[in-house]
Amino acid sequence: MTKPETKSRDGGPASAAPAPAFDLAAEMSGFLTEFSAFQADVKSRLSKQEDRMTQFDRTSISRARPALSTSVEAEVPHQKAFNAYLRSGDDDALRGLELEGKALSTAIAADGGYLVDPQTSETIRGVLKSTASLRSIANVVNVEATAFEVLVDHTEMGAGWATETDPSVETDTPQIERISIPLHELSALPKASQRLLDDSAFDVEGWLATRIADKFATSEAAAFINGNGADKPRGFLDHPDIANDSWSWGNLGYVATGVDGDFAVGQAADSIVTLVYSLGAKYRANASFVMNSKTAGAVRKMKDGDGRFLWSDGLAAGEPARLMGYPVLIAEDMPDVGSNNVAIAFGDFNAGYTVAERPDLRILRDPFSAKPHVLFYATKRVGGDVSDFAAIKLLKFSTS
Repeated sequence: MTKPETKSRDGGPASAAPAPAFDLAAEMSGFLTEFSAFQADVKSRLSKQEDRMTQFDRTSISRARPALSTSVEAEVPHQKAFNAYLRSGDDDALRGLELEGKALSTAIAADGGYLVDPQTSETIRGVLKSTASLRSIANVVNVEATAFEVLVDHTEMGAGWATETDPSVETDTPQIERISIPLHELSALPKASQRLLDDSAFDVEGWLATRIADKFATSEAAAFINGNGADKPRGFLDHPDIANDSWSWGNLGYVATGVDGDFAVGQAADSIVTLVYSLGAKYRANASFVMNSKTAGAVRKMKDGDGRFLWSDGLAAGEPARLMGYPVLIAEDMPDVGSNNVAIAFGDFNAGYTVAERPDLRILRDPFSAKPHVLFYATKRVGGDVSDFAAIKLLKFSTS
């Protein structure tokens, strides 16, 4: 029997070969390759567009920027604004920073000046602390009020031993002393020519910081020792002094050399030793000597009973000299050796003397009062006074 012939739909003979299988892996590989190429092309186009936009922005900024400001400015906003104010009196940027509420650059009314930038303020603060001033060994506190209140317990609270069966004995009530240290305005008035300020190579902030710091340091150093408290800090030597054997709170105890206006002959070192041990043990660990250069010249010649010098110079740069092992602060505002003078002080000044200050420093630019120069009126508020009368002792050049 003959097998019937198979026809295709179009009437032709049907192919006997099977259709090829669909290769999914190959198709996916080709798709991914084409998609990666498409993705790379899109990224390339976006990158070129960003480059064109960046170039456009730089060109626009360059055209809008003044000629003297074409270099890259890496300063913080407040420092740039402060620089513009110092050089030209332009305070728009400082006022703008005030409106934006930036904490470190809060401006105040123009008649009171503007806060200096943090870098200049820190430079001035560093100079004040490193100079030969009582500030370097005193207790320095920052306050926002007009005065600093110190509460001092200058008597020991009573205490006693007790047993389980015996009644407790009432202890003494401690005596609390309130000391108020008012803040006073300290000012400096450096000046520069407008031509110098117009010179872009002139470091106006550095110059201003140096001049202000020098003036402030000189005024502070004198006030912390001899100030009378009237519109200035009260110096520790302004308080009454009394023989240490009769010392009472509110006075500074002194030890006499036994000779009017000089050290005792052949016993000069004895006065220094007596002064050291007139101070309580709890203060001696952190104590320092304070004297001027002339007095130091006489003291450094002293020897003990074994012929060893009491004075020793610092072993490293910047380290203070030592007298009987205690550091010496050379403060030129201390009195010279003389009749009834108190030429040497010894004590824990970190406990005994407090410097209170507001952290802000203001500058007011005045281009009118000293033409063709520009005045810079710099002000800060600072106060100082004795905070513990037991922590400081004096050496008095007197017979008793």
